[in-house]
Amino acid sequence: MAFHMNKIGIFFGTDSGTTRLMAKKMAKLLGDVAAKPLNVNRTTADEMLQYDALILGTPSYGVDQLPGKSTKIEDGSWEEFMPQLAGKDLSGKVIALYGLGDQEKYPDRFAHSLIHLYRWCVAGGATVIGQWPTDGYVFDQSPAVVDGQFCGLVLDQRSQSLLTDARLSAWVAAVKPALLAKLT
Repeated sequence: MAFHMNKIGIFFGTDSGTTRLMAKKMAKLLGDVAAKPLNVNRTTADEMLQYDALILGTPSYGVDQLPGKSTKIEDGSWEEFMPQLAGKDLSGKVIALYGLGDQEKYPDRFAHSLIHLYRWCVAGGATVIGQWPTDGYVFDQSPAVVDGQFCGLVLDQRSQSLLTDARLSAWVAAVKPALLAKLT
């Protein structure tokens, strides 16, 4: 178990595979300090909580909810995983968040699932890092905007895929020092 302490844990939910692809790109940018990214439908809360430095990612499905079986993700996702995490103490953990969204198709609830991960992290006492500016995005409303910024990196592979790699690189460079500081 102790070998996880010197790695950054990366966990994601996905349906079409885009959130997984982003996790793999982040792991590659981080290098050997990153653990192999894991789908939340193939892991346990105990395994996730072995890490003190985490990156968590989610797509956005449904309306103001976490993706999962109720949003037609057959194998399950965050919706099924989160109950395992209820009441867990996250103090001492540093967590960076990312979310996917489609600002053209869903401008009224852009990247909305991200806020649920954020609220869970804050409620558990974690330090949430990696807030991201809303500049360059065009949307009407997003619950993922907290204090004028997204509560994590937001990627739009549908209408802004050409910006994804630059956003990923800038964000990983920004969160890496705080994540590395948690590694023993």
